[in-house]
Amino acid sequence: MMRSMFSGVSGLRIHQSMMDVIGNNIANINTIGYKSSSVNFQSMLSQTIKGASGGDEDSGGTNPIQVGLGAKMSSIDSNFIQGNLQSTGKVTDMAIQGEGFFMLDSGAGTYYTRAGNFSFDSNGNLVNPSDGSIVQGWLADTEGNIDTNGNTTNINIPINQIIEPRATEEISYSGNLPSTAAAGDTFSTPIEVIDSQGNKHTLNMEFEKTANNTWDWSVTEPSGAVGAGEIVFNANGSIDSITYDDPADPIVYNPSGAEAMSITPDFGTVDSIDGITQFSTNCTIAAVSQDGNVSGTLQSISIGGNGEVTGVFSNGQNRSLAQIALALFKNPSGLINTGNSFFAESNNSGVPIIGESDSGGRGQIIVGTVEMSNVDLAKEFANMIVAQRGFQANSKIISASDEMLQELVRMKR
Repeated sequence: MMRSMFSGVSGLRIHQSMMDVIGNNIANINTIGYKSSSVNFQSMLSQTIKGASGGDEDSGGTNPIQVGLGAKMSSIDSNFIQGNLQSTGKVTDMAIQGEGFFMLDSGAGTYYTRAGNFSFDSNGNLVNPSDGSIVQGWLADTEGNIDTNGNTTNINIPINQIIEPRATEEISYSGNLPSTAAAGDTFSTPIEVIDSQGNKHTLNMEFEKTANNTWDWSVTEPSGAVGAGEIVFNANGSIDSITYDDPADPIVYNPSGAEAMSITPDFGTVDSIDGITQFSTNCTIAAVSQDGNVSGTLQSISIGGNGEVTGVFSNGQNRSLAQIALALFKNPSGLINTGNSFFAESNNSGVPIIGESDSGGRGQIIVGTVEMSNVDLAKEFANMIVAQRGFQANSKIISASDEMLQELVRMKR
């Protein structure tokens, strides 16, 4: 008699826990990055009244006689199915389309989350604004190169970050030198170059035709020539050869107060028309680019689908600043839910497999959106009815057992 009562009590307990989980899911229906949970039950130990027996030549075997002792929770599992993405338009809001977790360092340990509602703090750290945990990834070096094979670190981008000036090392030319020009004809085009201090200087490139398909080139600045050479064209207008008076330093310029500059002119590829050409059309020769830049201050950032953070500077330069890391787990259901939509590694989750997004099975980062809760409200209401009816049914077991005990007491009278 008592077994049924205790079984009913265990049933009440687990259905109450089921209702607790359902209530928590519904409470977090609008929580960014929240992952719903579900309860699984299993039977408790059974009391054996009579064991099983094997058959013999004269009789068959008998099955065991056992009475169950109730039920208990076997697990509460997190459901990591993708939640809906909601657009915010904020450049630091991110969602993961696919597998993976953002990594956060709270100072006390590393946590993992699908909630990508981040922002920059006053120190330039990309953080979760609710607790200040810092997003993890890799920082670029001074040239904008990122080593994603190294250890992760805090994503830190100083608000007033300055990009240093870079001296010009290469000038690219394009356009046409007219094949109809006579020997002695000259054409020139100016180009601004930048020294090591970020100062601008104007150099002049002059082309003089010396013979059929042959041109001398020279670069001058106000005090004189700083480089010279020769270009020979093929009959089809492409470059046949390029020579320099000083092959080691084609253009050497010494600006006042700055480091000496060694510049290489890029006229194009031999036997190709990807640079300058010699056709019968008018002269269109021009310097199209140079690789130097003045100093600049960070004005804005953008984040790509691979998590790369690119800075836009006041000098018109774009440079890679950092890259956000994502972590994969072989068993994400084994992660420990620590609250705040954060998860921690456990013995059963496996170690994190860290890398850049959109690679190695990790999802793509979608900027300007956040992943909402994956709670299915209709399913939760259905589960609520199941939990309620299960609770009622188990309470009836206790009531019926109590009435039977009362009958036993009355029999003694």
